[in-house]
Amino acid sequence: MNKRNAIKSITAGAMLLGAASLFSACSPNAPQFTAIDITGADYAKGFSLTDHNGQVRTLQDFQGKIVMMFFGYTQCPDVCPTSMLEMARIKHLLGKDGERVQGLFVSVDPERDKPDMLKEYMAAFDPTFLALVPTPEQLTLLAKDYKVYYKKVDGPTPTSYTMDHTAGSYVYDTRGKLRLFTRYGTKPELTAADIRQLLVSAP
Repeated sequence: MNKRNAIKSITAGAMLLGAASLFSACSPNAPQFTAIDITGADYAKGFSLTDHNGQVRTLQDFQGKIVMMFFGYTQCPDVCPTSMLEMARIKHLLGKDGERVQGLFVSVDPERDKPDMLKEYMAAFDPTFLALVPTPEQLTLLAKDYKVYYKKVDGPTPTSYTMDHTAGSYVYDTRGKLRLFTRYGTKPELTAADIRQLLVSAP
């Protein structure tokens, strides 16, 4: 991850924000979030991916929980570990309600991110977080559906490449409905406040 990706992330966020204004314009009494409100968006509606334990997971598995979903890779030097630390911090800030938050990490580097490595990576942040491991073919389709950018950037050796990718997290409410896109660099306290609003309105 580098500055080029940060620019792409900002651009993606701006596009999402523009779309979000269309959804929120007709709802003057809708909650006010710090994150980009994408309630009603016609994309990123679900997935079927194998987790680092070898279990196939779908969005429906997490009914009753807020789902935070981040795309990244284990050898990312800065943005990915920072984002996962912030996700863990958000869960902590929510206190007991943090038990109702499920963190998901989707690898954009299935070539190197193997299940055992991902399991250890998740444990470094929160033992309840799950890594999802798409096949290369699944990743292509998933990135298109989720409007996520990723690109392999060659390094000095064949195995030392990096991955440019969108930095930010999707947030689903307790019914599995897509609600928010949190931009990279948002303070965990602000995202925690957004999630509290979603929990208050949960059935």
